[in-house]
Amino acid sequence: MSSSSSTSSSYVVVKQENETTSQAVPVVNMAPIPAYKRRRNEKPGKGLRHFAMRVCEKVRSKMVTTYNEVADELVAEYPEGSNAEQYDQKNVRRRVYDALNVLMAMNIISKEKKEIKWIGLPVTSYQESTTLTQEREDLMTRLNEKQAFLHELIVQQVTFKQLVEKNKKYEQIHGRPSSASVLSLPFIAIKADPGTVIDCSISQDKKEYLFGFSNSYEIVEDMDLLKSMNLSLGLNTGTSTAEQLEQAKTCVPKKLHEFLSRIAVESSALDVVEEQPKKKFKSS
Repeated sequence: MSSSSSTSSSYVVVKQENETTSQAVPVVNMAPIPAYKRRRNEKPGKGLRHFAMRVCEKVRSKMVTTYNEVADELVAEYPEGSNAEQYDQKNVRRRVYDALNVLMAMNIISKEKKEIKWIGLPVTSYQESTTLTQEREDLMTRLNEKQAFLHELIVQQVTFKQLVEKNKKYEQIHGRPSSASVLSLPFIAIKADPGTVIDCSISQDKKEYLFGFSNSYEIVEDMDLLKSMNLSLGLNTGTSTAEQLEQAKTCVPKKLHEFLSRIAVESSALDVVEEQPKKKFKSS
């Protein structure tokens, strides 16, 4: 389509392509819009979106606040002076009110009477699902760790009490042993081949011991040694008999009997306690 202006300023001749006729269209004179009728552009940083973000940060930092507290802080950021500035300050309070309503509609904040509380930013269902899944995995990991720890405490309790009963029976038959033959808890034992030469140096205050070994050796903790003597009544290996289980129940509080039974029956299936491999060290 092509166009050309006629001699009259009030008409425009419009001629379509491939056509011999043309049509004159009157021109409408567009007078400029007066300045007082123009839509005033908002000043930078004064839109509802901007206010909503600022109000959101205010409430988030305080967790619990009120409308007047948020509005007063935002108004205080504007200097006092001209009527226009005062109008802006009044506008701030109105926009704070609007922003709070928007945040409440999005369930980011809640309002009870005059108190405003922070709830949290909305998340997508995928993000929420991922977060809940991770939280569940963390809780299950902590639960398994606590079960394993409780299991070990119960086994130690039973083992120590069985050791006490064993020592009582020994004293009833043979009398109290000499102090030189008594081994106090806790202790560690060092296991090495019969031909291993062991060199031991002791500090003057007898607080530090330095061992030298001519061959590889193994450190055995007291609890591992007592378990190897079957003082744990098979709880650490899941091989407890019904008689041993009833005997073990006398060593722990009644509230733990149900958990003790589950340990004895399902120890292998639950895999709560794993036997730690014995560490062997080479001589340096």
